[in-house]
Amino acid sequence: MVAETTPKGQAAVEQKSGGKMEVQVFPSSQLCGDKKELEALQANNVQFIAPSVTKLVGFVPAFQLVDMPFLFSSDQAAYNFYDGPAGQKLMKSLEPKGMLGMAWWPNGAKHFTNSKRPLKTPADFKGLKFRTQSGGLLDAQFRALGAGSQTLAFAEVYQALQNGTVDGQENTFNNIDTQKYVEVQKYLTVSGHGRLDYVVLTNTKFWNSLTPEQQQIINDAMKEATAFERKLAEELNAKSFERIKASGKVEIYELTETDRAAFIKALEPVYAEYTDKIGKEYVEAARASK
Repeated sequence: MVAETTPKGQAAVEQKSGGKMEVQVFPSSQLCGDKKELEALQANNVQFIAPSVTKLVGFVPAFQLVDMPFLFSSDQAAYNFYDGPAGQKLMKSLEPKGMLGMAWWPNGAKHFTNSKRPLKTPADFKGLKFRTQSGGLLDAQFRALGAGSQTLAFAEVYQALQNGTVDGQENTFNNIDTQKYVEVQKYLTVSGHGRLDYVVLTNTKFWNSLTPEQQQIINDAMKEATAFERKLAEELNAKSFERIKASGKVEIYELTETDRAAFIKALEPVYAEYTDKIGKEYVEAARASK
């Protein structure tokens, strides 16, 4: 789980259960590696994990929704989708895989950085190469903009930007700040075009072994932890954006509504290719979220 938020979840569960339930937290891959956490959850060796949403695409393709460009107009629009009927249905779709979705924990909106030129229009992307965290939809996104893409592990991004293996990347303000990308990038476009979020999951056998009272305690605690996590994510991103601006190391451009409309039109091929793969009902529900 996200290190800053799990203590809150731990305190809430234990407090609400009157000491009947104990939560043990294993941060920083102490219990199992990043690639093994889903297997560990399905085997009930761990009871809660909070993986990146994109890690669930192999189980349910609809989770690619978070990568759909310019789908959500704001953080609140994303929250409204996540908490609404469509978002809850999407989480429940994991149950046949032995997993139950408990909550959506946002990290934040993604923005573009690069080392070559300001990115104000779709045409500005032509000929550039961007790092992606996974292929498929994100490759299609850059292809529609006339750019190339390369899948790289998160830990490899800084060096790839530094040595010119890729020209740019997409990430939250907090990741751009803490990973020090401003040292190896010259331009930041505040686009909010995609999402980088997490889903808190539990094991269905474990969940069904609990009493209704125990389930209610955990659900109540999860609501508190989720509200805390969302507030924290917003604060961290806001503070990081201020630090990025204060550094003076990157030129910043914020997309206007007119700019967004131009990008949405340029990215229509992505919607044509992926709407049915994700599910039209999910895409339409996300678009309708405000």
